[in-house]
Amino acid sequence: MSEAWYSGWRHVFKLDPDKDISDEALDALCMSGTDAILVGGSSGVTFENTVDLMSRVRRYEVDCALEVSTLDGAVPGFDGYFVPLVLNTERVEWIIGKQIEGLREYGTFVPWEETAAQGYIILNEDATAAKLTGANASLDEDAVIAHVRMADRLMRLPVIYLEYSGMFGDMELLKQARRHVSQARLFYGGGIDSAEKARQAAEHAHTIVVGNIIYNDLEAALSTVAAIRI
Repeated sequence: MSEAWYSGWRHVFKLDPDKDISDEALDALCMSGTDAILVGGSSGVTFENTVDLMSRVRRYEVDCALEVSTLDGAVPGFDGYFVPLVLNTERVEWIIGKQIEGLREYGTFVPWEETAAQGYIILNEDATAAKLTGANASLDEDAVIAHVRMADRLMRLPVIYLEYSGMFGDMELLKQARRHVSQARLFYGGGIDSAEKARQAAEHAHTIVVGNIIYNDLEAALSTVAAIRI
């Protein structure tokens, strides 16, 4: 894969290793025309359940990437790897601490050309990720734009991820974030549970991530793929 192995992605399904999904549902997702399957979760991620999910997805030709959120879930064999850095938290372990710990343990084995940092800005205070990381999800627009500028211009992160997990976010804020991105890829995730919401988010984000609705309404999840191809 090239250096920007994720640069062509417009639509991604995110699967949680800690959640059950049938073979039939997985087949429908992988054959839907989505650009990639992203594996990751905020809790309950283990080596065993990550390997199991990867092996099932790898039967298909779709790109399969791992969001490395725990050392236990660091599994070789994926097409690419994202390393999250939570930008709007005061807990240093979620910015560089856990990442340094991982590099001390596995740094020699990291496939650097297939690994990219993700600058997370978590904007739903009720999300598991927000509670886990202590993210300040009540940022106003100026603060969000400042975080985007820091990630894009100062830190030169390749991916900025606006995360509203569990709710549909502020599309005007997403629009403003996109205006201030110069080199990063802007991901959006949260509350995309219909074709219309997929279109709205895809209008401003480079890549939309569809997750929770997969486990509640598979047909609605599948409708989001065609929605952004129109």
